[in-house]
Parts: sequence; structure tokens; C-alpha cells
Amino acid sequence: MATFEDWYKSVPLVTRTYMTLCCLTTLAVQLEFVSPLQLYLNFNAIWQHYQFWRLITTFLFFDYFNLNFVFHMFFTRRLEEGSYRGRTGDFFFLWLFCAVLLVSIQCAMYWIPKAPSLLFLAPSLAFAIVYVWSRRNTNVTMSFLGLFTFTAPYLPWVILGFGVMLGQSPIYDLLGLGVGHIYYFLEDVYPNISGRRLLKTPGFIQSFFDQVEVREARHLGEGEHLHDD
Repeated sequence: MATFEDWYKSVPLVTRTYMTLCCLTTLAVQLEFVSPLQLYLNFNAIWQHYQFWRLITTFLFFDYFNLNFVFHMFFTRRLEEGSYRGRTGDFFFLWLFCAVLLVSIQCAMYWIPKAPSLLFLAPSLAFAIVYVWSRRNTNVTMSFLGLFTFTAPYLPWVILGFGVMLGQSPIYDLLGLGVGHIYYFLEDVYPNISGRRLLKTPGFIQSFFDQVEVREARHLGEGEHLHDD
């Protein structure tokens, strides 16, 4: 019988790390070790008080654990285990690209009067990942609550529509959808029509994750050896 430790170790590196950081951050808030006011994206605090951690913690807080979080992590794992299998550095660069673009958009909106200000960008980042997965798996057939079936490219729109029906603001999902589409276009569409790649994982990121994968593989092999003994 598989244990929680076995399941946890089976989750690929980037998904496992991000899921863990989100859980720890959300748990710390729920236990009142930290306040959401210390974590949200506040450009005044960043520029005037050098609270640069907000550029990271805005992506780590989901308010509370729910099915929405589990749902997004499920598709994040499927993407890393699917088209990014053996490409951990590239998968991390996907996250980094989307995160930087989301912060840049929010920074631009900061200067626009009456523009919506999003405090936590974790839902938008997760939605961008779901969008990329949906575009990479166009032939996958899905079902929504057993009511109707659709192919994967319609998944983001189904999620967005269902959220609106529940009274949620669509701005987070729309922002994630837009950022995810920009990445998908630059990574998958543009190279096919131009013969050039604009997005390329920096060498130092690729090298770092190559080394991490080697260490993980070595550690896993040692663990299996000890288990066999």
C-alpha cells in the first residue's frame, strides 16, 4: 500500500516544490504566524521599504485550501509529467516567464487610474499553467460534472464560466489565460510559423536543474538499493 511519502516523492520536482511552498504559506497564515498583509503584492512597500519578498509570496497564497487548489495542482502535475517530462529547467522557466509577466502587467496597471489591483497572483499563475496544458492536449476529452463533454482547449473557458456562475470575479482567470496564451504562442506557435525561437531557457537555469535531477536520481537509486537489501 502506497504511503503519503511515496505519493509525495512521486510528484515531479517543480510541482512538488510549488505545492509545498503554497501549503506552508497558507498554513502559516491560518495559524496566524504571518498576516496576508505581509505577503500581498504592494508596490509601495516594495519600492519604499524594500520588501522584495512580496514579489514571491504573491504567488504562494491561495487564501485557503479547497478543490480549486487541488484542481490546479492536478493539471500542473500532468503538464510536468507530460510534455515537460525530462525538461525540468524548461518547466521552471515556464513558471518564471508567466510570473514575471504577471507582475509586469500589475506594475503597469498600478499607474492606471481605477485599474483593478490584484493582491495575490497565485490563482492567475496556476490558471496560466492550466491553459498551457489545455493547448498541449487538444485531443483529450473531458467531462464537466457529468453534464457535458468537451475537449481540453475549452477547459479554461469552462472553469472561467463556472467561476462566474458562482459569483467569482473573472479578472484572475482572464489574466492567467492571457499570460498563458502569450507563453503558448511564443513557445509553440511562433517557432512553427517563423522558424525562430524567442523563448529559450537560460543556461544557468538549465544547468541547475540538470544537476538537481542527477542528485535526485542518485538519491532515488540509493533508496531503492537500501530497500532491496
